[in-house]
Amino acid sequence: MDPATGIGMALAFAFIVIANVLEGGNPMHMLMLPPMLLVFGGTIGVTIAGGTMADAKNAVKSIQRAFTGKGETGGDIVPTIVGLADTARKEGLLALEDKLRTIDDPFLVKGVTMAVDGTDQEELRDILEAEVHAKRVRDKQSAKFFTDAGGYAPTIGIVGTVLSLVHVLGNLSKPDELGHMIAAAFLATLWGVLSANAMWLPIAARLKRLSELEVSRMEVIIEGVCAIQSGSNPRIVAQKLRSLLPDDGVEAA
Repeated sequence: MDPATGIGMALAFAFIVIANVLEGGNPMHMLMLPPMLLVFGGTIGVTIAGGTMADAKNAVKSIQRAFTGKGETGGDIVPTIVGLADTARKEGLLALEDKLRTIDDPFLVKGVTMAVDGTDQEELRDILEAEVHAKRVRDKQSAKFFTDAGGYAPTIGIVGTVLSLVHVLGNLSKPDELGHMIAAAFLATLWGVLSANAMWLPIAARLKRLSELEVSRMEVIIEGVCAIQSGSNPRIVAQKLRSLLPDDGVEAA
């Protein structure tokens, strides 16, 4: 698990609270239910309205992925692919069936299984690339849900502030309560901007980054499987796969 998202968001909120305290404020005054309910409820509602229920369900599932996704690079899988290439070159493709039992990457197992079954290489590549494309589309939609939420939240916050100010103007005859009501009004804008920049947009960016890493890893696997099927020299396979990786992926390999 890569805790970057959890740590980053916790730091952001911690520094906001610290800044509030240093200015003489009370963090508990930020926790007013009406503006928070309006901002979070309104943002989620309009975001759902902009898509389908399937999009919303996928977005809920992707929240856990955003916080717990490991983000494995393509370099992590290169040694495994090279080992399979060495076995296939020495003992033949059928010898890979036993090796697959120890591999926990479903995409690699699927590709090698198809190769062992004698699938035409062009057809094998088409099938695997179609799966990569489908994953890219799914991930893009999940990230878009949170990007949209980040766009809506500040505006919903302004709506909450306007509503509260209307309430304030309707109670000018109660000066003792005006301070509390005005504070509540501006809290809606605060939570709108805060939730967008410290929650929704970081989650969207995290999902996009995880998708980039996972798609890159899958592309490395496709090239590796095709090289194994062709009976390429393991050293050549290793060099070819590492050439597809960014510098951090090469180091991981």
